[in-house]
Amino acid sequence: MADQSNLVVAIDGPAASGKGTLARRLADILNLRYLDTGSLYRATGLSVIRAGGDLKSEQDAVKAAENLDLSTFSAEELRSEEAGVAASHVAFLPSVRAVLLDFQRSVAANPGADFSGAILDGRDIGTVVCRDADAKIFVTAALEVRIKRRLEELKGRGETVIEARVRDDMTARDQRDRDRSVSPLKKADDAWELDTSGMNADEALAEALGHIRGTGPQ
Repeated sequence: MADQSNLVVAIDGPAASGKGTLARRLADILNLRYLDTGSLYRATGLSVIRAGGDLKSEQDAVKAAENLDLSTFSAEELRSEEAGVAASHVAFLPSVRAVLLDFQRSVAANPGADFSGAILDGRDIGTVVCRDADAKIFVTAALEVRIKRRLEELKGRGETVIEARVRDDMTARDQRDRDRSVSPLKKADDAWELDTSGMNADEALAEALGHIRGTGPQ
């Protein structure tokens, strides 16, 4: 296992694969600073909407990214379906990704004296943001499983949801993530794949810990 005084873990995967829950729990156990990089894009997208801008406008999105203030958004807003869809639009823009890249790398390189390292989750952490991460995990799950998870999440927050719409949004988001020209969603060549389709959160955590600690699949 890598030196715990400066451990960097990269977690990538599609929406509702379980990567966020896994990353947060790993951060607690391993004393790592956690950065949900998706929140940066969700906040950027919501900022564009708040300003009455166009999510497909590079100028509007870059302006939002350059002036981003995460403190102006609640956790509930950032986890909303609207935020997720907005994020997939602005994340498609190379100039927006460039603006946010330096911040992500700075967190990985300088997590703070109170932490043993950093763990970042997103779509391009292992392939672009932290190419030299000590551990790279690509978390995935079958589409039907991910749709079910997202429906349960949204209903749990009291949101009115329509399964067909969630399915369409997730399918479209997956395609945008995979097909964008800059930093597309893909498994890094040296990443370990964790399919959570048949796992609960505890089982996924045990598998990931085993891998990071050098006792799991290599």
